[in-house]
Amino acid sequence: MNSNIKQYLTTMSVKLEQFIDWVGRSVSWLVLLMVVVTFLVVVLRYLFDTGWIALQESISYFHSMVFLLGAAYTLKQGGHVRVDIFYDRLSQTGKAWVDLIGHLFILMPVMIFIIWVSWPYVADSWQVMESSREAGGLPGVYLLKSLILIMAGLLMLQATAMILRILLTLTQTPPQLLDNHSSRDKEASQ
Repeated sequence: MNSNIKQYLTTMSVKLEQFIDWVGRSVSWLVLLMVVVTFLVVVLRYLFDTGWIALQESISYFHSMVFLLGAAYTLKQGGHVRVDIFYDRLSQTGKAWVDLIGHLFILMPVMIFIIWVSWPYVADSWQVMESSREAGGLPGVYLLKSLILIMAGLLMLQATAMILRILLTLTQTPPQLLDNHSSRDKEASQ
């Protein structure tokens, strides 16, 4: 493979992963916010015998945002469950082939399927500007449902970055090139 193409693939992979990393780190702050709001709901309920439906629903919104928007970051970090009996025994090239096949023929088609089946569901919600069924609830249910599409898109971006890295591995690009390039980009962004 041409060195210019390798450099382009490396750059694209690094840029996509930097974006996913930024999304994951940004979303992680919602966990702290979720804990604070949960604490506030408990204090209001048990000490002041009061509460707001919207405040209670916001906890579910934060929870949904963390899981849906954090899924790609979790994939990037290797945090998803992997049930693979032979994977650990494979060579670097063998692992690359398993990952390539998994990303191309399982992850990407499943994300396309999720987008395809979710689109009408989300579109219907946007059409009526769906809000909470509870009186005093949050009005943006359609925004929450949109996270399904965003989650699939983010996972596809992360899968693309991983596929590019796998292609570089399979074409014998030294890992030092990838690590050095990634380190330079991290230093430049700080």
